[in-house]
Amino acid sequence: MGNMQMGNIKMPCPAIIAHRGACGYLPEHTLPAVELAHTFGADYIEQDVVLTSDGVPIVLHDVTLELTTNVARLFPERHRDDGLFYAIDFTLEEIKTLNAHERTDSQGNPVFPGRYSGTGVEFKVPTLAEEIETVDRLNASSGKRTGVYVELKRPEFHEQEGVDIYHAVLDVLTAFNRLGENAETVIQCFDPETLKRFAHEGIFKGPLVQLVLTESIANWRGDFEGMHTMSGLKEVAEYAHGIGPDVNLLENMPGGPSEMVVAAKKLGLFLHPYTLRADSESIPGVNFEALHKKLFVDLEVDGAFTDFADQTRELLVHMGKIS
Repeated sequence: MGNMQMGNIKMPCPAIIAHRGACGYLPEHTLPAVELAHTFGADYIEQDVVLTSDGVPIVLHDVTLELTTNVARLFPERHRDDGLFYAIDFTLEEIKTLNAHERTDSQGNPVFPGRYSGTGVEFKVPTLAEEIETVDRLNASSGKRTGVYVELKRPEFHEQEGVDIYHAVLDVLTAFNRLGENAETVIQCFDPETLKRFAHEGIFKGPLVQLVLTESIANWRGDFEGMHTMSGLKEVAEYAHGIGPDVNLLENMPGGPSEMVVAAKKLGLFLHPYTLRADSESIPGVNFEALHKKLFVDLEVDGAFTDFADQTRELLVHMGKIS
């Protein structure tokens, strides 16, 4: 496997990033999904982080609990006026009473019908500390150097709630000696202001990744459409080392690399697009194998987020991208 220089930090390239753990096989962001992703030989395991009411960073993709836990059954009265159950309204102790399950839509139907449907096993929502501790323990016993790839979810939302997710995450990384003097911890965020704060304060020294949506969203601070262009990415390159774009942003209409891809390469920003799924098309009309060829051979991305780290690894070996 190659390495990519970032200052004096070497990152695996191409990097296999286990999206929410091995979420193609087990409920996302649970410790068993982390352990399985580690077994698959992922270079990084991703953590999405939100805060509890007592300020503890937990690993949860949404700021709300109802799509991935049984919160509505255990605490039926605890939703807000919009009908949603916000993690920040619950203590860690309360969240630990919940069971985590495969992601559903708002009607309770599975988002990916073919995924884990077992019963009788209780999955819990882990803290960021528990997840890093698990990765560290697995690394120690296996001799692997699997990294963590931490996303701070919705810093703007947390600020409105009067809490600072930046410091809460930094405290955990400090406790685990993961302030990134090597590339084994990566910080990602959609919010440019949070990434600028990491860059400016300089306590965390690892790679910083600006996540890029296909379009801008009300109440989110990022000008995502601007980031699709050279001028927008020039600004990003002042505070981040890489970008994590939606895979649908990588090609232009004739099928060549988009302006964003060309600009990122010119500016020295690494590309870690999301998300590769074997059980649903990330780009309409492009199957899992063809998507890997498009990304890793045609567009030469530096890594990608995958729900199926084992299958991504097999395809990259087959393509001669890794050994």
